[in-house]
Amino acid sequence: MTSVERAFPALLQDFFHRRLVAQRGASAHTIASYRDTFTLFLGYAAERTGRTPSALTLEDLDAPMVLDFLDHLETERGNSARTRNLRLTAIRSFMRYASLREPTLLPVAQRVLAIPVKRFDRPVLGYLSRDAVAAIIDAPDRSTWSGQRDAVLFAVLYNTGARVSELVRLHVADVLLDRASSLLLHGKGRKERVVPLWKSTATQLRAWLPRIDRSPDAPVFPNRAGKPGKPLSRSGVEHQLRVACRKASERHPSLATQRISPHTLRHTTAMHLLQSGVDITVIALWLGHEDTATTHQYVEADLAMKEAALRRVEDPAPQPLRFTATDRLLDFLEAL
Repeated sequence: MTSVERAFPALLQDFFHRRLVAQRGASAHTIASYRDTFTLFLGYAAERTGRTPSALTLEDLDAPMVLDFLDHLETERGNSARTRNLRLTAIRSFMRYASLREPTLLPVAQRVLAIPVKRFDRPVLGYLSRDAVAAIIDAPDRSTWSGQRDAVLFAVLYNTGARVSELVRLHVADVLLDRASSLLLHGKGRKERVVPLWKSTATQLRAWLPRIDRSPDAPVFPNRAGKPGKPLSRSGVEHQLRVACRKASERHPSLATQRISPHTLRHTTAMHLLQSGVDITVIALWLGHEDTATTHQYVEADLAMKEAALRRVEDPAPQPLRFTATDRLLDFLEAL
């Protein structure tokens, strides 16, 4: 066995400890995503080669193996192209690091790095009306502990446009209710932002905080009463939102036919800010977008704004002219 073959397990461990943690200071979510990628990838490669993951070499993880793994994600695991690209990003990041640490691996790494990301259709962003949002916030039974938590949670989601990952990491110390009510959100890449609160949201939070552990590092939205330190999980938020949508559909029937996730509320916040005349750069700061290009998708999704823009321009040809073919072959093609 060559030194390079023996080096692979050590390289992978170094990639996580030295590259991601020590050098890049990657967030826990990034590390977890990369960990899941390599757990899946090494399991797939081990099954294909008949070796244990620790016995694999980097030559085993060449471009054909990576491509087969990416196809496996889509065809057998049912992953989307977006998820496929995220897995490829993690593998490519490791290959860059490995080629720097072991230059003899450069040919293998270069072939993997040449694998392109997959293009995919971006669906038009879905968002809710103000009446639909109000129905969801009012749906939980506020006479119960969990119902009051869920009502406050949905109000905070809509007010702040927070990612669900930011919401479940929200601690009591992050709630600022003194003079100017606001929340400190911990976003992607360890970036923080402060988002102001409406008076109604602040009032609900003031009523909610006495019902939970008030320790500074305690979660604002625990998963159960009397269980300090255990925040509601991402899947827990999604489940409670589905329950609320079913209840709210009695008042707002259109909710029964829509697929609504916590991210839908984030989109809704952005769209309502945009429709209220808030500048797109402010919306980008509100949502924690690094690039305003990400925020421009909300402009693209707002059909009403497009129609208003079109009304400002006079139609140059009220009576559209139809092209008339002058050749039998053109007549044939036109008739297809």
